[in-house]
Amino acid sequence: MSDEQRVGIVLVSHSAEVAASVAELAKGLAGGAAGVPVGSAGGTEGGGLGTSAELISAAAAAVDRGAGVAVLTDLGSAVLTVKALLAEGDELPAGTRLVDAPFVEGAVAAVVTASAGGDLDAVQAAAQEAYTYRKV
Repeated sequence: MSDEQRVGIVLVSHSAEVAASVAELAKGLAGGAAGVPVGSAGGTEGGGLGTSAELISAAAAAVDRGAGVAVLTDLGSAVLTVKALLAEGDELPAGTRLVDAPFVEGAVAAVVTASAGGDLDAVQAAAQEAYTYRKV
């Protein structure tokens, strides 16, 4: 699969720093994830805590390569914002999915799977499987 056809991933957090850091961590743990478009949409336009429909839309457009976009969120209102954008029908690229997954572990699994050439179904499944990861 060429780099142009990789699934895009958007990480939505209430904090710009958290979103960017999780994106950096996920790409780093995936060996740099060369070719995987990963975007972050954290906080508000003014730099405060919260979520921004505009930032989410822009991040999704930036990572869209035509193979779908997986969106992972941190907390409840981020989920609601993404759901509202999906309901609008034209605010996010075609093939955008809200993925129900733990934010950090799911992001890592999604980026690793996308870097291996996984399609949107595989990326979603890998991220969701992160719910089963045991720590003790």
